[in-house]
Amino acid sequence: MKTTFKKIGQLLLLGVLVASCSKNDDGDSPDYVPSASAFAALRDDALNVQTFTFNAEDGAATFTSAKGVQFTINGNCLTQNGNPITGEVVIKYSEVFDPGTMLTTDKTTMGRMSNGNMALLISGGEFFINATKNGQQLQLTCPMPLIIPANLTGGPDNAMTLWDGTFDEDGNLEWDEQERANGQNGVFVEGPNYYAYFSSFGWTNVDRFYSDPRPKTTILAEAPEGYDFENSAIYLHYDGEGSSLAKLDTYNPTTNQFSEHYGQIPIGLQCHIIFVTEDNGQWRYAIKPVTIAANDVHVFTLAQTTLATEAQLIAAINALP
Repeated sequence: MKTTFKKIGQLLLLGVLVASCSKNDDGDSPDYVPSASAFAALRDDALNVQTFTFNAEDGAATFTSAKGVQFTINGNCLTQNGNPITGEVVIKYSEVFDPGTMLTTDKTTMGRMSNGNMALLISGGEFFINATKNGQQLQLTCPMPLIIPANLTGGPDNAMTLWDGTFDEDGNLEWDEQERANGQNGVFVEGPNYYAYFSSFGWTNVDRFYSDPRPKTTILAEAPEGYDFENSAIYLHYDGEGSSLAKLDTYNPTTNQFSEHYGQIPIGLQCHIIFVTEDNGQWRYAIKPVTIAANDVHVFTLAQTTLATEAQLIAAINALP
């Protein structure tokens, strides 16, 4: 009897091991599922914030970023609750130029059209600039000039305009074109540089709409089991347009599918669809090369993904055609 029970126990244990191995090997049932906070922290870490300080009473101060962007802030143009300030000012600055960094920081280039829909923008640089004194927000009362090397995004483009960035209720960064005063678009090309004038703190983008005459469609992409809009994301890299990145910014929990729901993707477009998530402090990702067909549905499995550091993932995205 003891022998019989022992054999039954061994069989049960074997069954558990087999089931466990099957679960781990099918590529669709993760042993580790990231939290929304872990995924958000990975993105926050990817945003390289540069810090500068100056005294407001010294007047205009010019700073040079890690990528060679020069921007000038006049201390006489800074106020707090409508009052002029003196003393030390802290400037926080971030810059995004390439699709790899756009992906890891979730700072994609989707601009609002006149009908309210979103479409891809080609960027000459995304910028975040803010000023505080003793941790309190300051306001800007006169334009802040920037000199931006155009070679950071493939060379000068006279069609560029300025766009203001805001976040929707799902945390997606959306871009709205600034209203033009006296026909001016706030940015112009001179020699190898863009010269821009920012009128407020926050996110601002030098951009133009992507243009393609081909018929457009909508696509869907399905994430692996256990991954959703909170702990993963799916992006679209348009081949040949390096200073841009689109995002599938809506999610259906019933089908586990992400969507570009505006119908703005050209049929016949050569592109790469990219799934990303967090995995124990690293990035987990998969890249699919595709040619867009009408109403495409693309499925990602966990077996198709690989682990990478932030630098490795950025390099992989920036190496796409």
